[in-house]
Amino acid sequence: MRKALHSGGRHPFDYRKDISGCGLTGLIHVGGKKVGGEAVIRSICLMNERGNGLGAGFAAYGIYPEYHDHYAFHVMYDHLDARRETEQFLERLFAVDMTEEIPTRPTGNIRISPFLYRYFVKPSPEAAPKEMRLLPDDDYVVQTVFQINGNIDGAFVFSSGKNMGAFKGVGLPGDIAEFFRIDEYEAYIWTAHNRFPTNTPGWWGGAHPFTLLDWSIVHNGEISSYGINKRYLEMFGYRLTLLTDTEVVTYLLDLLIRKNGLDVHTACKVLAAPFWKDIDELPDEERQALRAVRMMFGSAMMNGPFAILFAFNGGLVGFNDRVKLRPLVVGRKGDFFYMASEESAIRTISPDLDEVWAPRAGQPVVVRLGKGLTS
Repeated sequence: MRKALHSGGRHPFDYRKDISGCGLTGLIHVGGKKVGGEAVIRSICLMNERGNGLGAGFAAYGIYPEYHDHYAFHVMYDHLDARRETEQFLERLFAVDMTEEIPTRPTGNIRISPFLYRYFVKPSPEAAPKEMRLLPDDDYVVQTVFQINGNIDGAFVFSSGKNMGAFKGVGLPGDIAEFFRIDEYEAYIWTAHNRFPTNTPGWWGGAHPFTLLDWSIVHNGEISSYGINKRYLEMFGYRLTLLTDTEVVTYLLDLLIRKNGLDVHTACKVLAAPFWKDIDELPDEERQALRAVRMMFGSAMMNGPFAILFAFNGGLVGFNDRVKLRPLVVGRKGDFFYMASEESAIRTISPDLDEVWAPRAGQPVVVRLGKGLTS
């Protein structure tokens, strides 16, 4: 698929690197109040200079209330044969209750795109292969995503959660927002990204957010431990096909939180682990716990500079690497929390903040629906 999306015709943006940096932004209303897409568009577009047109995207939560108990598959296709094969595959494994093209509008700067469809489905394991029939629903969906992305040429699942969706492609944030009609959606959690591809070319599937189930990740920086993280994930059956470092963040969070049952704060401490010298200075109980976590999940630790926002149906989280080599700012206004690469990106949608701060290196900021800021 990646070759097809990069070949033939002239794209609106050349696939060449310009020195730049990613921009990211996110917001959540603790009470679940929905916010129109205009706010997050305004915030991410203020940071256009942090990208170069090689990718942008949005994730939105609470946008499919009429199908809230369905998994919403967003799929991009190179060609119609890929669509036919994928739909036949989905119909064998799921009850497909709704199929439609993802709504888009003509956009001057986006002259080429994949075919974009979405499917609202529920697992139907009685027709599945034996090895899948007894899987919990989430694992059933994960295996389906891996099989489509790994085995069907020209098809790529780029969103698979409940009551949420990712929308992404090659272009500047304003172009992607216009193309996907982001202004027409309302969500209680939003994230957005303006991408500068670090080690991979810009292509539609490689733009942020990266997703699995209802996890969605936007990332500024570079994961230099990609190789060891990738091999570690493959030990547990994860299939990494995108050749990009941010993919490992998504799958590591799924492994640590959903599969291993770690709380969000502890999972962040695994990924951005404190230095041993800092652990040694902690009180006994905390020191022993962190030493155990570091030893047990050492291959999940991420090295390199990064700022990450990850969202899920229950909240929004932001955290930096343990040296804070990439910027991250948090603001609050009443029950709204905002996280972004720059304070100006927050104030452009909420000028009168109650408080604003820069999180310490490696210290996650966790905001949960119904609870607010948690520690």
